[in-house]
Amino acid sequence: MAVNSYKEDEQSSTIKKTTLFKRLFHYLLDYKLSLVIVCIVMALSTTVSILNPLIMETAIDDYIKPKNSSGLLCLCLFAIGINIGLVILIKLRMYIMAKVSNKILLTIRQELYTHIQTLSFDFFDSRPTGKILARIIGDVNSLKGVISDTVTTLIPDFITICAVLVIMLVKNYKLAFAALSSLPLMIALICIIQSFSHKCWQIVRKKNSNLNAFIHENLSGIRIIQSFSAEEESNDTFDELVEEHRKSWVKAVMFSNAFGPSIDFCWGIGTMMLYLFGIYVLGREAVSLGTYVAFASYIGMFWNPVMNLSNYYNQLITNLSGAERIFEIIDTKPTIADSSKAAELPNLKGDIAFDHVTFSYDSKTDVLHKLSFHVKPGETIALVGPTGAGKTTIVNLISHFYNLQKGDIKIDGHSINTISLESLRSQMGVMTQDSYIFTGTIRDNIRYGDLDATEDEIIAAAKAVHAHDFICKLPDGYDTELKERGGGLSVGQKQLIAFARTLLAKPKILILDEATSSIDTKTEQLIQQGIEALLENRTAFVIAHRLSTIQNADRIFVIDQGGIIEEGSAAKLLAKHGAYYRLYMAQS
Repeated sequence: MAVNSYKEDEQSSTIKKTTLFKRLFHYLLDYKLSLVIVCIVMALSTTVSILNPLIMETAIDDYIKPKNSSGLLCLCLFAIGINIGLVILIKLRMYIMAKVSNKILLTIRQELYTHIQTLSFDFFDSRPTGKILARIIGDVNSLKGVISDTVTTLIPDFITICAVLVIMLVKNYKLAFAALSSLPLMIALICIIQSFSHKCWQIVRKKNSNLNAFIHENLSGIRIIQSFSAEEESNDTFDELVEEHRKSWVKAVMFSNAFGPSIDFCWGIGTMMLYLFGIYVLGREAVSLGTYVAFASYIGMFWNPVMNLSNYYNQLITNLSGAERIFEIIDTKPTIADSSKAAELPNLKGDIAFDHVTFSYDSKTDVLHKLSFHVKPGETIALVGPTGAGKTTIVNLISHFYNLQKGDIKIDGHSINTISLESLRSQMGVMTQDSYIFTGTIRDNIRYGDLDATEDEIIAAAKAVHAHDFICKLPDGYDTELKERGGGLSVGQKQLIAFARTLLAKPKILILDEATSSIDTKTEQLIQQGIEALLENRTAFVIAHRLSTIQNADRIFVIDQGGIIEEGSAAKLLAKHGAYYRLYMAQS
């Protein structure tokens, strides 16, 4: 198992921090009333916090020194009362913001998931599922603290710092300058640390995505791993990815943890300068004891918010890398999307025309080259040819899963680029070799083809593909709960359920991409009888694994070398003794 594919970090664009912050703040505007209440609560709690040092100064200089016990008692009761109120206000603020931040996370996750569903196949072709899951789950969760603390930490602490600074300057500007003399040093240290910290946390996010992608893919393919006794190699790869994640995380934490000691160091210098300057420069008698105590409290009230803001900034640096990854996906435009003039396609007749279609997945090698053909409504077209010839590509283009490089495809005379995707795909039924079964009941899986289908219609679809008999033999019949990917059912049984789901949709255009490859020959013969009845008056494209199953097709296209090398009925092509004849005889 090659580890390099998992070690390859995602290429992500860098968005300015101010832009990210504005986009996150935009979500808060949907909760204006809650924010107003929180701001009022914060204003009251900040006022109480700022009053506490003044109360201590008054208590020392006006009540303790003159020994005024009754006045001191009244002041203490007042202080106790407002601080009990402070605790209540803080709890109320935390409750409101926790509620708001959780709603915002829900909104972002829904917006991200909804947008991902609109993205084209080429987006998923280039990204492991695990890396997409990491963004929907982990990266969104990482924003909770940022959103909540933006209001509960950033605003009140910034106000506190400004208020404390003004009070200190008014009371004694000389002591204020001495206490804040280490502020330039702190700013320089934070700027240096944050530049390294942000880069490190970006790397951690990428390594975490690599690990998620590996775990998701290996758990999905656990049967293959155990079948080939590849557990040891898988463990080695896992250990290597975990070690890379650990190293990147340790390095990021090392820089993040440097914020606190830097603030403490500058705080200590400021406190030391306050007392040295006050005692040895201003003199012991120049400043009262109460003022010293008040200033010591205000220094704490200044540096504590600075510490909180540094922790918030540290968290912001840590989690903005997650926001970058989220908004990068949200900003990704689907390569397949309705144009502004896209029209709703009326009820399909099934007339399909390829006009000199050229297509390439990598813009280098053409899978199809100037392919042209015309299919009349109700025709059944079988596509055969070697692996990689472009059979599945043709049906994917009819469904408009990819854009053409050159040429055009017309459905009932309408260019595929001028009709809405929903109106096209809602009238198509696609059945692939990989029959995906969702977690839920058998009934729910079949009804997925038509959410408004009745019970009789569900059973009729199951009977048409001969799935009804085996479903009835299950303990709970149609109410049998299926695990992820249909665990507990055989591959053939899963295909029968998927077949019933496709047929229930009553598509005008039916695409069967090797849909019966995992069904035994006897069952396939029974299904063919139902298929032939359902194909009547429907345009159908059948990619067949066994050529014996397409003998009744109206026309057979032999696909190779980027185009159709042979075309005709089965009898005509067999008589020709060409490419189709050789394929048919190889299976005889």
